[in-house]
Amino acid sequence: MPNIYEANNARYQSMKYNRCGKSGLLLPMISLGLWHNFGDHDDYENMRQMCFTAFDHGITHFDLANNYGPAPGSAEINFGRILRENLHPYRDELIISTKAGYLMWDGPYGDWGSRKYLLASLDQSLSRMGLDYVDIFYHHRMDPDTPLEESMMALDSAVKSGKALYAGISNYDGPHLLEAARILEELKCPFVINQNRYSIFDRTVEANGLRDAALQEGKGLIVYSPLAQGLLTDKYLGGVPADSRIRRDGRFLTTDALTPHRLEQIRQLNDLALERGQTLAQLAICWLLQNKAVTSVLIGASRPEQIVENVETLGSVHFTQEELNWIDQISH
Repeated sequence: MPNIYEANNARYQSMKYNRCGKSGLLLPMISLGLWHNFGDHDDYENMRQMCFTAFDHGITHFDLANNYGPAPGSAEINFGRILRENLHPYRDELIISTKAGYLMWDGPYGDWGSRKYLLASLDQSLSRMGLDYVDIFYHHRMDPDTPLEESMMALDSAVKSGKALYAGISNYDGPHLLEAARILEELKCPFVINQNRYSIFDRTVEANGLRDAALQEGKGLIVYSPLAQGLLTDKYLGGVPADSRIRRDGRFLTTDALTPHRLEQIRQLNDLALERGQTLAQLAICWLLQNKAVTSVLIGASRPEQIVENVETLGSVHFTQEELNWIDQISH
């Protein structure tokens, strides 16, 4: 029997959408990232149900990169299968993004920001997903050795060839964003969005000028790791669970991060969340969404229920100034 999926008719009633900078593009306040849990060793049926749950709740944006997996490329392959088998009738309701900039294949042409790599990678991504175009194509990180003009002209070529609708940059700082915007404006390329890490515990985009530059230039900002790889949840307050990411995969978070000081910060933030009638994870997402620079928050999930919990945050994005000051005091 085919895996038949029909989207929820009420899917747009609960989600809220923000304009991406000064562009015509609207993004859901919550987007689904496929960085984790969509690789070769993950459960395919769980992937399907997470995508269905997301779209049924108005999450129209699915974010990928060439190297997401593991293995690299497998997230795009798995998502492409879901598109082909289930989501294809809704393609024009979806925003699908991918990126290139980190190591993808061996040799001198499979990494960083050359025109050769970026355009070849986009062709590979489209092939893996079975798509004619993606909605957003990002340069995934700054390249200190390739001229910025070369990388930006590659993004421009991707758009003008019809293989991408919009250009984006990821993991840039403020000064390089300003220069990229200047180049792409001269090329009349629709550069609309920045993607960077941002959370209560990681204020890098504030320190390096990216947040303010995005506001200044009228560009969107979509943020990832809103829960600081799980630190901004209550899961570690009673110790390290056996099934936690720290134990499963120590690449991005280790037990060294759970210092007594950090645990005390988590406890205090959790107390504030409870006072607001939220989980700590919900508070962390709401804190980002109340920021006028933030267009959308990219969430990761390991099961559909987590997506529903995150969407439920949208009714509580308001903070008092006293609450915001207290969060800053706790987290610094």
